[in-house]
Amino acid sequence: MVLKRNFIFLLFVFFILGAKSQDRVTFKSSDDLEVVAHLYEMDPTYPYIILLHQGNYSKGEYKEIAISLLKLKYNCLAVDLRYGGTVNSIPNETAQNAKEKRVLRSMYDAGIDVEAAIDYIYEKSSQEVVLFGSSYSATLALKLGMENPKVKAVIAYSPGEFFRNHFLIHDELSKTDIPVYIAGTQLEYPYLLRLTELVPKDKLVVFQPQNDEGKHGAKALWKKNNDVSQEYWLSLLMFINNIK
Repeated sequence: MVLKRNFIFLLFVFFILGAKSQDRVTFKSSDDLEVVAHLYEMDPTYPYIILLHQGNYSKGEYKEIAISLLKLKYNCLAVDLRYGGTVNSIPNETAQNAKEKRVLRSMYDAGIDVEAAIDYIYEKSSQEVVLFGSSYSATLALKLGMENPKVKAVIAYSPGEFFRNHFLIHDELSKTDIPVYIAGTQLEYPYLLRLTELVPKDKLVVFQPQNDEGKHGAKALWKKNNDVSQEYWLSLLMFINNIK
């Protein structure tokens, strides 16, 4: 009960604190595509979370979320993946670059943008990173996070079998040896339990909201028109606290 009260207080603190602007940064993927991202950095000694958007979205999915994570002493890199569009009035610049350059730009191809983001932050900080994905990018985060020694944990909102022609994430998850946090809607929850049944229980948290259906992907954490955003945040905070 004391622990829960402490987290509720922490929620209150970072919900009311002021915002911080972001810096636009770029780096190259392995096929020489310029990847665009927003870097939210409070202190370069803090750990870093790499934020990956869902389909037809952009780095704008994390416009609000990244500010809250900053207040938890995590720097953030919100990445435009080559598969995406505009959200919260923020266009996906990497997707536009990919279209102009005429490179492969499927959901699966976006994986090399994720790898480039991991390398960018690791070279900058010499720290292992946390991958944070939404919908299709949640599945990429799980797959790449298990394979890359520069990743120390994965946060995945509404992952699924988006890549059946390449791999089954259900089977790949049996290889997990890092902490994994999965969240979804009430409707998605039974599916997420089946999807993660091979993950060692001491490495896994699977969350669903109790007081409402919830939202698909990382927008579950958006506060506007979302009665259960604090439920999602409280659960995420407890996970983040355990991996620091």
